[in-house]
Order: sequence, then C-alpha cells, then structure tokens
Amino acid sequence: MPTKQELLQQPIQHIDIKQHNVVPLVDAMSHMAYSSRDLARAATIYDMMLRDTECGVILCLAGSLISAGLKDVIVDLLRNDMIDAIVSTGANIVDQDFFEALGFKHYVAGEEYKYGARDADLREMMIDRIYDTFIDEEELRICDETTEKIINGMQPGAYSSREFIREMGRYLKDNGRTPQQGNPDSIVLAAFELDVPIFVPAFSDCSFGFGIVAHQHARQGKKMCSIDSGKDFYELTQLKIQNPTTGLLMIGGGVPKNFAQDIVVAADILGVEASMHKYAIQITVADARDGALSGSTLKEASSWGKVDLNYEQMVYSEATIAFPLIAGYAYHKQAAAARQGKRMAQVLEQPVAA
Repeated sequence: MPTKQELLQQPIQHIDIKQHNVVPLVDAMSHMAYSSRDLARAATIYDMMLRDTECGVILCLAGSLISAGLKDVIVDLLRNDMIDAIVSTGANIVDQDFFEALGFKHYVAGEEYKYGARDADLREMMIDRIYDTFIDEEELRICDETTEKIINGMQPGAYSSREFIREMGRYLKDNGRTPQQGNPDSIVLAAFELDVPIFVPAFSDCSFGFGIVAHQHARQGKKMCSIDSGKDFYELTQLKIQNPTTGLLMIGGGVPKNFAQDIVVAADILGVEASMHKYAIQITVADARDGALSGSTLKEASSWGKVDLNYEQMVYSEATIAFPLIAGYAYHKQAAAARQGKRMAQVLEQPVAA
C-alpha cells in the first residue's frame, strides 16, 4: 500500500486563462448546436455584462471548485475588475482557497481511488477525498485552528460572514501570505485588497465552523463572536439597492444561487423598487425535474421576479470545462477595459440611515 507521502505527490495545478486565448474557439462554438451554442451565448452575455459599466457583477460559487483547479480563474477576474461581489459555499472560500493561501495544496488522486474502493485506507492515513483529489486532513486542522485564532482576535459581537472573511484577508496580508512575499495569490486576499465583499450564507458549514465552535466553547458564559446570517442578507440587499443594475454569474446552485437571486425580493420588502437581475448565467449539471434549486432554470427564477429573461442562459456543463471558456472569452475580448471595480465593500462600511 502506498504511504501518505507517496499519495500526496502531484498537486492540482490551477488553470491560467491568461495563457489561453479561447475567443476563436468560443466564437466557433456559437455556430454549433446543443451545449456548445449555449456556452457561446453565455460567454457573450458575460461580455455584455462587463461592458455595461453600470452593472454590478455577482459571482456565485457552489460545488468543490477551488480544489479542482479554478482558483486562478477567479483571482484573475478579481484582479481585472470583472467581479464586484461573491456569494459562495464555505468550502470554496475557507477549506480550499484560504487553506491554499496558508501554504497547503490539493493533490491529484489516482484513478483507482476516485470511486471509493480505498476510502477506508485513506481514512487511516488522514487523507480526505473529493472525487479525484486528495487533501491532507492534518493540514485542514491547521486551517481550522487559524480561523479560531482570527476569531479570537476580534471584539465580541455578531458579524456577517463578509466581516469575518475580511479579517481572514487581513490576516493573510499582515502575515505576508501575498504574491509580493513569494506566495500564491488567493481569492480571499484579492477580495480584501480590492474591496470585493464575499458572502457565505451557510458559514458554519466549513472549516470556519470548526473555528467558531472552538471559540464559543472556550468562552462559555463570556462575551463571544457569532455569525449574524440576517446581517449577511441585509448587507447583500444593500448592494442591490445601491447598484440597481446587476448581473449574476453562477456556478452550481444551492444556497449561493438563491441568496443572490433573493436580494431583488428583499429590496422590494424594504420598500425599494429594485429591478430584476438584468443578466444571469448559470453553469450546472443538475436536472430541473426534481424541483431542486441547483437545477431550477433561470426562466423559473423570472416567475419569482428575480431574473430578467432578455439576457439569461443556462449552460448544462461541468464547471471545470465551461467556466474557463466563459471567463477566458471575456478576459481576452477585454470586456472590462472600460469598467472600474465597484468597491462594493466600501458601501457596507458606511452607516445605514435609519
């Protein structure tokens, strides 16, 4: 049987969209059929979204994406003013992106492992598996401990996930986990530096959750930090109110998708007549027939008053295939050349009028 060291040998390499001009390929796909043409139309809509300088672009992330090699795609979109806010699962932001920012890696798993036949052996070695990738559980525990350390350094109180993640970015900056210090770039760091808010609606469902459990357990009977999910929703709704024209670029579905779509309805409840999301793209492999959110179409969202139907596109494809093509198309078309990042986090630092 291979040793743990032998299994954790080949790191996942993040794809670099800057090195691959996919514009001719995607343009050619627009003359094909089925998912190729859907993908090409989605790429065109993202291009339009960015050229509309009034539009605030919200990226939604579900599924295990950073571990799969998509981190640098998102970092490049952030660094080139192509994203204004992120709504994500906790795993992508904490267990995967922040985890790698601390100096750890995800690894390629051999074909013989990806269907689960040897998972008991992996458990003995403290290796966690995500389909065909490996993670060192002992390193994940260090990530848990680091989130607890960050929480312990904050004043007791109820915070939105955005506020906690901002402190994670500050931690990376203050501890030299930056490209300037010879370390890889990260989503959390780039968002911190560019005032791009990151929201994780189910924030306890990740490595951060272990950190806050440890923090609260150690402070029983004392003042402590907690997650305010209502503040999360209110803050993101404020972004819609402050920036009425919005577009969604969604990978997967679930909570991030619903959270981002619902801000239109939330604004209406607050007495603000907010327009539906003008643009919307969803990349998914889920099916609509079981009524689950991940597979529900954007046309269905329109029936709820959330998404306009003029510029929406479903792309039924696995994200590691479709996302680099859509993002790379807009990048190499220089769609964001005339726009500036919205610096949406700055809006949320301002006091809200009573």
